Amino acid sequence: MNLAGSLFCSTIGRKILMAVSGIVLTGFAVAHLVGNLQIFAAPDVINGYAHFLHATGGALWVARGILLVSAAIHIWAATVLTLENRRARGEAERYRARHTIRATFASRTMRWTGYIVLAFVIYHLAHFTLGAAQTATFKETLGRYTMKADYVPFGIPAVREGTVVLDVHSMMILGFQNTLVSLFYIVAVGLLSYHLLHGFDSLFQTLGWRSGKWAGGLRKASILFCAAYFLGNLAIPGAVLLGKLQPRTEVRTALHR
Repeated sequence: MNLAGSLFCSTIGRKILMAVSGIVLTGFAVAHLVGNLQIFAAPDVINGYAHFLHATGGALWVARGILLVSAAIHIWAATVLTLENRRARGEAERYRARHTIRATFASRTMRWTGYIVLAFVIYHLAHFTLGAAQTATFKETLGRYTMKADYVPFGIPAVREGTVVLDVHSMMILGFQNTLVSLFYIVAVGLLSYHLLHGFDSLFQTLGWRSGKWAGGLRKASILFCAAYFLGNLAIPGAVLLGKLQPRTEVRTALHR
């Protein structure tokens, strides 16, 4: 059997696929959060960042393609492994009595949190990335922003002063000013954080790291990581709802006329 057959047709192969795709998706989630946290800086920062990403053109679509493939593999592997576990029989009664409740709860929450998070990602892309939440008039007028300074990531000038870009800074804030949107976002990232916590347990077990002296430390590190991820995401809608983040003056003035 070739490598692809081994990965897709065997239980251990599917676990490896699930682990690797999970690492890719986790990396994206962290990078996405780091990018979004630039909302707390001047509008030039996140607006320049968003313009720079879109200016990469083909590279951005390659990255999106990798993410879509990773998500598809992750969901497929999780579904198949869940069905296999349901069909599995022959374990000792004592083992079942001791572990079934915990395993069933974990598998059910992992499955449903995964589906809910997928629905959130689709909505989030439509709401912000694809711009479904913004009218064409807003994009063409208030949705445009003239850079007041260069955007210089890692010392490399990426977007020059005077460049007209999308006002992602205001778009994000206006989106999160809708309480229902913010609450949905907070619940979704909370479920994603919980999903990641159990995902790390499965990943460490697949890699053979969850044993002996490593187990406790890895669990604590996982909890700290997931808590930091949740709080980082919570900070954005929280700051908007508390009025700590506001769109630029021109947008506020125009919207209150």
